Amino acid sequence: MPKMKTNSSAKKRFSLTGTGKIKRNNAYKSHILTKMSTKRKRALGQTSLVSDADLGNVKRMLCIGK
Repeated sequence: MPKMKTNSSAKKRFSLTGTGKIKRNNAYKSHILTKMSTKRKRALGQTSLVSDADLGNVKRMLCIGK
């Protein structure tokens, strides 16, 4: 069986934490930010974790074992 290839777009968007969880950046932070509150923009700048529903798909894209 051939080696698994990591999805190139996924490896740029996700990173692993020390405990094995997967970090991601938040969306809606690129343009049309004038209508958004400063508090909301600041919160979107922080990283968050991938939800449990999406974890399997992201792990498959990154070729991480279950």
